[in-house]
Amino acid sequence: MPPEQPSAEGALGTWPPPSRRPTGRDVARLAGVSQATVSLVFSGAEAGRRVSETTRQRVREAAHSLGYHPQAAGRQLRLGRSGMILLAVPNLQGPFFGRVLEGVHEEAGRNGLAVVVSSGWGSATLAEAATAGRFDGLLICSPDDSQLGELPTDTPAVFLDADPGTDRARPTVELDVAGGMRAAVEHLAALGHRRIGRLRSSHAAHTFRVRQAAFEQVVRELDLDVVELGVSLNDGHRAARTVAARLLTRADRPRAVVCDDDVVASGVYQAAAELGLRVPEDLSVVGMDNVAVAALLAPPLTTVDLPGEELGRAGAAALAGLLRGEPVAPVAPLATSLVLRSSTALA
Repeated sequence: MPPEQPSAEGALGTWPPPSRRPTGRDVARLAGVSQATVSLVFSGAEAGRRVSETTRQRVREAAHSLGYHPQAAGRQLRLGRSGMILLAVPNLQGPFFGRVLEGVHEEAGRNGLAVVVSSGWGSATLAEAATAGRFDGLLICSPDDSQLGELPTDTPAVFLDADPGTDRARPTVELDVAGGMRAAVEHLAALGHRRIGRLRSSHAAHTFRVRQAAFEQVVRELDLDVVELGVSLNDGHRAARTVAARLLTRADRPRAVVCDDDVVASGVYQAAAELGLRVPEDLSVVGMDNVAVAALLAPPLTTVDLPGEELGRAGAAALAGLLRGEPVAPVAPLATSLVLRSSTALA
């Protein structure tokens, strides 16, 4: 007698036969719903809302267990969408933007969207991308002033780490970079440092103007002496090392330095070592971003944590909401925090 064949309604994984690709009909049978219900669940937000959340979840679980993937191209064609969003960042090599991209990818995947990331796009290129239909929406992260031209009014877009006044018709997700800078300077002052060096970004962008304004305000309040030099973040740690060497060879060399990002701080470490200065015994250093390199430096770097992953998730969630035609509530500035490690010491 031949072995008993498993029924279609049996345990998960027994239907359909492994020799062919699962279909919507298979998902419907396993979930105990009609094929039309499966189509509604995977046809976009507007149609999906006609099905209860309990049923939607049951359909998704059945699809996952069967390895079923709806035909995205046809669905997107019906909706007039590409299924892709663009994340525009100032510098693809900047480690902080890797953190942002991680959060964007995570949230975009939950909303059935693919992410394309690029850098160096001016306002004209962004406007062209918005109108060419290649992307359903734009995420513009830490834009410099060259990226802030007019976007088409019907283009879904969200700004990240940007001036909330850039485009009041579009959502902006901010970071509390001012609070982070204040925490960094107050930490050094509490250690007795009265003369603070600062390596600040030379880029014309809102995020760096906010950091600079916060720095200037707190040093005034605490009556600190300041030595400042500008540095291009896009030129990496070698440029930072060169500028740091100029700072550290001054006759009035400061014994503490605040940097606009952790890559610049790594350049300070290198310049200090070449000059025979020890961190933190001879020089306290504080960075900003809290990227992976911060914990790997010797000694590990005290830095301001900017929650890049959270920024990316919040931005992608806001953009997905815009694409669904939902009103997007304002997002409170995301909190930053000072991560204390071993690069700072008493003056």
